[in-house]
Amino acid sequence: MITACPTIHIYQANAAANDWAGLSTYAGLYGNAAFERPPQRSTNVIISSEQFLSIDGHRVWTRRVGPATQSNLWPVVLLHGGPGVPSDYLQPLELLAAYGRELIRYDQRGCGRSDHPDDPALLKVESFVAELAQVCSALGLERFHLYGQSWGGMLALEAALAGVPGVASLVLSNTPASMPLWAAETGRLRRELPAEILAVLNSHEQAGTTNSSAYQEALMVFYRRHVCRLDPWPECLWRSFRAMEQDPRVYQAMCGPNEFMITGSLKHWDVTERLGTIQQPTLVIGGEYDEATPMITEALHRGIPHSEWVVFKNASHLTHLEQPDAYLQLLSGFFTKVESPTATTPEIPHSMSPASAPFGSGSVAFIGPKI
Repeated sequence: MITACPTIHIYQANAAANDWAGLSTYAGLYGNAAFERPPQRSTNVIISSEQFLSIDGHRVWTRRVGPATQSNLWPVVLLHGGPGVPSDYLQPLELLAAYGRELIRYDQRGCGRSDHPDDPALLKVESFVAELAQVCSALGLERFHLYGQSWGGMLALEAALAGVPGVASLVLSNTPASMPLWAAETGRLRRELPAEILAVLNSHEQAGTTNSSAYQEALMVFYRRHVCRLDPWPECLWRSFRAMEQDPRVYQAMCGPNEFMITGSLKHWDVTERLGTIQQPTLVIGGEYDEATPMITEALHRGIPHSEWVVFKNASHLTHLEQPDAYLQLLSGFFTKVESPTATTPEIPHSMSPASAPFGSGSVAFIGPKI
């Protein structure tokens, strides 16, 4: 059931010229047509709307940006991370609407503008998969690309494995297939922190004072290395984090107190052995310094038959914020390829082998077989 739509926005798209250096190799692999940027100083009118859906008696906030029925391009459903970190930080991805494609994002129950029910039974992966299916059904989405960032990618994996109708492709950005592997890799990254930072983290964890300002400041050293390397952080990211801090129940119950202390219900989550059953074309994205390390994203890529793997140099977990121009072009090219399966794509150059690609001279590295 869809409730009244409270907000409709109309604004002018302004896709200014950007620096496309480092994308020539990737553009060549997909074909230049897939990488045509939107017109400079575009004056296309893009309409956005926000509404609440009633899902199992709870209100779920949704936002749609870009053309709907007017476009022959499949829409993109964006799944935010956390769990429990609302979708504000994904707002820059709405720039894809400048290419004539509709973007849809929503705040999962328990966070952001959606209802925050006090019901532990809802804090299960199956509940979030069912919520996603109901949102897509209520919005009338028959065929769509499913994008997930971090936990959102985990949710996208579960949706594909559960057979949620309409999923044409997957984009798994900064996503693990195994939380035990995530814990091992973030533990390794933690051990590489400066000794004085490790001492602060260890002492406060042993004392049970992880809410102290000293601990939080030490934690930010890890976050600025492996979560977001921008300085300052974008306002959309701060909005998401501030909202989560106001009600951290979902994150704490499913994940834990922070990114490397995994104590919640997802601690043993692992779909590695089931990846081979996923049939959708899949794009796996990671960052060179990502807490979802190249080892994590490579394991995901190797497990999914029809997948591609891209690592962004000098980027971390929030790659879409750190390198937005290249990132948007990557997504646009992938979606175009999926929708035009007869298009030919050249073989991957030998120089972009997994051993050298993440640390080459370009801003993006294309790794692995084509779809």
